[in-house]
Formats: sequence, structure tokens, C-alpha cells
Amino acid sequence: MPGAAPRSASATAPAKVNVQLAVGPVRPDGYHDLANVFLAVDLHDRVTVTEADIETADIETGGVETGGVRVSCVGPGSELVPADATNLAWRAVELLAAHHGRRPDVAVHIEKDIPVAGGMAGGSADAAAALLACDALWGTATPRDELLSIAAELGSDVPFSVIGGAALGRGRGELLTELPVGGVFHWVFALADGGLSTPKVYGECDRLRGDTPVPEPEPAPELLAALRDGDEAGLAGALANDLQDAALSLRPALADTLAAGREAGALAALVSGSGPSCAFLAEDAEAAARVAAALAESGTCRAARATTGPAPGTRVVSAPVHARR
Repeated sequence: MPGAAPRSASATAPAKVNVQLAVGPVRPDGYHDLANVFLAVDLHDRVTVTEADIETADIETGGVETGGVRVSCVGPGSELVPADATNLAWRAVELLAAHHGRRPDVAVHIEKDIPVAGGMAGGSADAAAALLACDALWGTATPRDELLSIAAELGSDVPFSVIGGAALGRGRGELLTELPVGGVFHWVFALADGGLSTPKVYGECDRLRGDTPVPEPEPAPELLAALRDGDEAGLAGALANDLQDAALSLRPALADTLAAGREAGALAALVSGSGPSCAFLAEDAEAAARVAAALAESGTCRAARATTGPAPGTRVVSAPVHARR
């Protein structure tokens, strides 16, 4: 219809914390086999995709237009988010379009709330949200197993961003088994200035290990039981991250952040994924608020956020009527 507004669709996707990250020996392809226990937490990015005519699209808002896709971003740390084909959301649009044999003529707008470059899978969340939003916009009704396969092409964390909740990731983290969670866990995240390169953290992990034999990674039974039972104390005693020593080696100041959270009453503390954000498990909402306030005043981090997990995975929150499903 002449003059009709362009159609759009929006989806949200959660951040994650790795409550266990067991890293196996380096593989011939340079990756590592993992036993990666993901827990989604209630911090979300929102991605809106809008039909765009690539011949006439307005890019004055700062989006970049190439090959039918353009990306813009607002929110904390948005200046660090690439607005070109290196952006995972951009790549998600192109992969889904190719899967359905159509042009990827959309504008992608990302509203950030997940910390950027913080080891909390914000880029993966954006890719997952872009996948589901485009699927809704185009009415392509892609089967879930196909969406997860496309997500795995984008990165190891993207499939989990789609499903949310809790899951064990095998392989590079993309082979998922959903896990039961028997309660709500309270978390605080201390946000660092700057990022840590994930490949560099893995490389430092390999360097620190040297010639020491590395066992095949396995999830800790006591950790899985604590998740299933909603047992905060049990989970606190089982949290583990094989990349933590490497992250601390590259960013020694993170040790002060971990200590500050423990001193404030956190049940447990660990570097989140490859860092540099640090995660703290708290007994309840009140304890989480106290830990967050103490961390914010400690001078050891840029900011602190309290939240809960598990959280749902990627969700379509608005879509054209014909595309709802």
C-alpha cells in the first residue's frame, strides 16, 4: 500500500553466566571441547528489524548499509558495537535470508542492556534476537531445529541464547542439553572497563597449562544437582571456571573485584566466561542489593548490576499480524 509504514518485528534475548566452564585440551582445529553449564539471567537486549529498501534507506542515524543490511545501536557501550558485517546480528540476518533464498533487506536496531564485551554473550544474544525477529518479520516459520543449526553457525553461545533457561553445552558449547532448575538464583555482575579477547584468554589458558595433561571436560554432578534442587549453598560450592586463572593473568585487577564481592557477603564469586565481568552468587534479593552497592562503592569495577536467573530465552515481542505464531 503506497505510503504504508515499513513492517517491523522485535525480539529480546538474555545474557548468560557460565556456572561451570570446563575446558578440555586444545583440538587440532584450534578449538577446545567444553562442558559449559549455561544459566540465562534477566538482563536483555532488544533487537528490532525493519523492512528496508536498500536503494532509498535513510542511514543518517548512523547505521551502515551494505549488501541489504544496516545496523544501528543505542545504550551503554553501544559505541563499541560494530555496525558492519562483523556484527553477529548482521550475520544472523544474512544467514537466515540465505536459508530461505531471499534478500536480507532489513535495518537492524539494537537496544543494549547486556554489558558489551563483558563475557555475558551480549553479541550472541543480539544474533539470536535478530534471527527470531527476522523469522517473524518474514513469516518464514523456520523450524526450531533449523534455527538452532543456523545459530550454531554464528557462534558457540548463540544457540543457548535462543533457548535460555539452563543447559549443558558440549562440543564448542553449541551442542545443548537443557537442564532442570528448581528455583531462582540471585546474581550480581561487576562490570569492568574495556574487554578481554576471548581467543587471547583461551590462548593464555593453554600457556598456563603448559604440558600438564588436561582431562576431557565433564559437568560436575554436584553442580547439576544444586541447579535441579534450587540449592544456593550447593551451587556456590560448585561454581567453576577453567578460564578464570587466564583472565586473572591478563587482567590482575579482577582479583580485587572478586575479593570485594566476597567481602560484601557474596556466597561465591567467579569471572564470567572469558571475562572481564565478574559474577557473584547471593543468598537472596536483599543480599544481592547489598553486594551490588558495595561493589559500586569499592572502586574495583565500573558498575554493578543485580539480577536473577534462570531467564527465558529469545522471545518475539512484536511482529506483523500475519507472522505471529
